[in-house]
Amino acid sequence: MTDETEPDGGPSLSASGTETGNGGEALSAGLGERIGKGKLLLGFLVAGVLIYLLGAVAGWGRVLDALEGARYRWVWVACVSTVVGLAFWGKAWQVVLAMLDIEVRLRRIVVTYFAATFANYITPLGQAGGEPFIAYVLSQDTEASYEDSLASVVTADLLNLLPFFNFAAVGMAYLLLNATLPENAETLAQGLVVLAFAVPALAYVGWRHRDGVEAFVLRLVAPLAGRTDRVSVDGVRNRIDRFYHALERIADEPRSLLFALVFSYTGWVFFALPLYFSGLALDLPIGLTLVLFVVPASTLAGLTPLPGGLAGVETAIAVLIAGLVPPISWSSAVAAAIVYRFASYWVVLVVGGVASLWVIRRS
Repeated sequence: MTDETEPDGGPSLSASGTETGNGGEALSAGLGERIGKGKLLLGFLVAGVLIYLLGAVAGWGRVLDALEGARYRWVWVACVSTVVGLAFWGKAWQVVLAMLDIEVRLRRIVVTYFAATFANYITPLGQAGGEPFIAYVLSQDTEASYEDSLASVVTADLLNLLPFFNFAAVGMAYLLLNATLPENAETLAQGLVVLAFAVPALAYVGWRHRDGVEAFVLRLVAPLAGRTDRVSVDGVRNRIDRFYHALERIADEPRSLLFALVFSYTGWVFFALPLYFSGLALDLPIGLTLVLFVVPASTLAGLTPLPGGLAGVETAIAVLIAGLVPPISWSSAVAAAIVYRFASYWVVLVVGGVASLWVIRRS
């Protein structure tokens, strides 16, 4: 199967002549639903107030002085690192899709990945429940069925969790051996430990007891199916069966999974490095081992009802840096958090927004 994009940016055609350019319509509809009713604007306003209060506690004068003295070369290196990290995760996505005999050009899948990331980044708790939406966009933008798309997205997310926990464990082990975790850091560390056991356990239960999972889902769907003809129990059952069949096909190719895992690890390295580069930009002693712990821990703090975890991530990073590295003042820690989030969040919003427009245009 091939993925050819027409010169005018219109829909692409598969080898069988099937149009595969409806991802823009799916993305546009999904973004409209997520952005509508002023919730997005309200979320950003609340986050802005909270970030202002964070800076006020540290002293905006001292924070701005630290930012003015930043070496912007490292700031831009941090931005590039984030983009490269997301591109590697897009490549891992491509490898997983190839296991299902779905061939998508790297440029196309990376653009789709950035667009899907944009949708998640502007949604409260988007990262915690965005897989179905991303799978829908992917199924409309490629030859993949929705079930194959969802299986690939879930697999890629699980692969990305391995480096997430591994890097966090290495960083936490180093910190425990060389420093005392502050109380706030202990809470986040405990959260990482819980997730490290809970996520694999849930994945194992869902895989080994698929009949029970299917029965549970069908019990939830049955009342809805009785009220509308848009959903049927048999239809949902078939979708679940196809989803598990896709997972089985992926699991049957361990070498390809290992290949995808290499890109997942590489992507995590590039996604975490911007915090290290933020330290270089502000001349702060933020070591790589500290970065390995702080970035995953701050991700947990980002599970807030605000777009992209705004305010929560910034606060967590500032608290952890100031608590774990005594020579770094509170105001400098806040400045480092701002630089990191500029590179890892705001730049992604810009790049992802452009990617979203491109996905919509090409459909």
